[in-house]
Amino acid sequence: MITVFGSLNVDYVFQVPDLPAPGETLLATNMVVLPGGKGGNQALAAARAGATVHMAGAVGDDGLGHIAIAGLLADGVNTEAVALSEQPTGTASINVDRDGENAIVVFAGANADASHAQLARTGLEKVGLLLLQMEIPVGEMAQAIDHANEISAKIIWNLAPMQSVEIELLRQVTVLVINEIELVQLGLHLGLPKSGDTASLLSNVAQQTGNSVVLTLGAKGCLADHHGEQIAVPALPVSPIDTVGAGDAFCGAFAAALDAGEPFSTALRWGCVAGSLACLKTGAQTALPTREEIAAHLPTLPA
Repeated sequence: MITVFGSLNVDYVFQVPDLPAPGETLLATNMVVLPGGKGGNQALAAARAGATVHMAGAVGDDGLGHIAIAGLLADGVNTEAVALSEQPTGTASINVDRDGENAIVVFAGANADASHAQLARTGLEKVGLLLLQMEIPVGEMAQAIDHANEISAKIIWNLAPMQSVEIELLRQVTVLVINEIELVQLGLHLGLPKSGDTASLLSNVAQQTGNSVVLTLGAKGCLADHHGEQIAVPALPVSPIDTVGAGDAFCGAFAAALDAGEPFSTALRWGCVAGSLACLKTGAQTALPTREEIAAHLPTLPA
């Protein structure tokens, strides 16, 4: 079982010819309103990949909260630990261009009221995996991490979007998941020497934090440093329609595979397949693949 402690949003997704430049106004060719938030996305990704999932977070009592959790409920995610806040439900404005690239602005809203105390209603004591992101208060996540370590739970922390985190807290986590920009930001935060060698920087971060570190590389797949060994896994060769949520698909499927007892390297392959498949549909949660879809494409993933 997986407990996800994170953000719940409503996404306003605009299809645009190109991402707008500063001061530019563009006419969108389409707009859809969808459930989102990195916490909600990853919870649903893990559930669709076959895991039993509990979600802890907060939404506003404003009508949008029902949209934010609708997808989770439809796929069997337990939302008993989702609290109601007096603040508005978190929202995101997402521009997606003709090549599937995106630019996102997020308003935290009710996510700022997410509390580690809600984990008492998730059954975390009975499970082995806590999945976190960076869209709720770091102080609340720190207390959740302390609790998870007390019961020897595995902790996966997706450091997106990057914020300043004390290295002592990072060292309490089992696996860090970051992208290329976040790797550079984390390296600077840790005071590591600048290097154009991604593999070396990844290794240095893993050594400094004592974690396994997974670096997602988009269309190139991922590169991980696990107990001092570097593991490269490619992505599926796809023509992306929309890259929104691909990283969340990776995290959810990766966590689900580890929760199912799969080896670390196999879990990376689950993540890469799920991230690739999520690029073939519009939206974050609407594009997340099922366990059956992931399993069908695993054999086609290049070695």
